[in-house]
Amino acid sequence: MGNATYLRFFVAENRRHHGRLAYEWLLEEAKRLGIPGGSAFRALAGYGRHGVLHEARFIELQGDLPVKLEFVVSDEQADALLASLAREQLALFYVRFTVEAGVSGES
Repeated sequence: MGNATYLRFFVAENRRHHGRLAYEWLLEEAKRLGIPGGSAFRALAGYGRHGVLHEARFIELQGDLPVKLEFVVSDEQADALLASLAREQLALFYVRFTVEAGVSGES
């Protein structure tokens, strides 16, 4: 694969977009755009720009913990996904940087 673009998004797990959980919507949108894979990870605890600490509790089934979504894509795919978020007016914090990507054991 060589050089690729790494995109990481953060969203509250209970945030919705068009009636769906925002992280589910983002994964489906990435799939629709032809991005070959993405993953979502739920945090144990975290806080955001407002400084409010959120923690997993036994009695909470679905709360406002952060969900991290990760994609390793081409520059063009990253641009397309970010443009789709802009069109949808879905404001999400993201990190984007260049990485080296490949599959171990392959040359």
